[in-house]
Amino acid sequence: MKRKILLFVSLFFLLFSSFIASLILGGEKISLRCLLTVLSNPAGENPISTIVWRIRLPRSLLALMVGAGLATCGCVFQGILRNPLAEPYTLGISGGAALGAVLGEIFFSHLLGYYSLPLTSFLGALFSIFLVYFFASQKKFNPTGLILSGVILSFLFSSFVLLIFALIRPERFHTIILWLMGDLSAAPTEIIRIVSFCIISGFVLLVFLSRKLDILTLGEEKATSLGVEPESGKKIFFLLASLIVSACVSSAGMIAFVGLIVPHFFRWITGTEHPTLLPAAFLGGAIFLLLADTCARTIIYPVEIPVGVITGIIGGIFFLIFFLKSKKWEIF
Repeated sequence: MKRKILLFVSLFFLLFSSFIASLILGGEKISLRCLLTVLSNPAGENPISTIVWRIRLPRSLLALMVGAGLATCGCVFQGILRNPLAEPYTLGISGGAALGAVLGEIFFSHLLGYYSLPLTSFLGALFSIFLVYFFASQKKFNPTGLILSGVILSFLFSSFVLLIFALIRPERFHTIILWLMGDLSAAPTEIIRIVSFCIISGFVLLVFLSRKLDILTLGEEKATSLGVEPESGKKIFFLLASLIVSACVSSAGMIAFVGLIVPHFFRWITGTEHPTLLPAAFLGGAIFLLLADTCARTIIYPVEIPVGVITGIIGGIFFLIFFLKSKKWEIF
């Protein structure tokens, strides 16, 4: 118990420190005293207030929410599929969102403006979820069938996206290309509020059901003997986690590795019990993406690196080291 308390106190401290660092660091460095002054006066109209309240604070909040959501969903997918390589984008959600975003840019950008990107990508993700759900239900939500359905649909949607890129002038898709690499820079406040509500609500429900998730990771026979119906349980967790991922992808694009390495790291620290693992991954994912986004904005300023590139590099190196040092590859 003391170890868990120490862990969560440390995570909250790191989250707070990462959030403050994301507000201070950037092209215009802001002292801590100046930041506190600006935060205490939201109505200020000086340049520093504009930078903090209109640019960095919304971006940091979005990074916090998206990182937390992706890491939490990574835990869920790895649990219900009993596969250490499962992650939020394994099941074709990102491919559907990408196709929706591209089609929205072609047909609806003149009507909806900026909102065409998050709205159509969210609808594309929902369409992908529906297809994966339909195909997986034909196989009674067998983990292998679920993964294969997602992977096949992901390749299919990605091929359609590349086909559209090949047929239409590439300069029309500058915004989409940045979004595909992960972009936290342009989401308006209304989108951030909606995304935050979806992620927090989904997280609360997942934590409430986390004991059932523990039982599902034991396998179908043991789950049935313990009173949990495997197929219906997997459907519930799949839909909840997929909706959270859809909200993350539609607002920030495709940010790799957060939902893969963060659950692995905290499973190594906390063990496999999801009532502890899910909150730890929630906080850890938020910290990881906040720090990655801060690096993306500052490492070679004035050029801004897409945050998905940073998470991909860090995540790939970390995962290789973790894999080589791990004595046992199978987690479950």
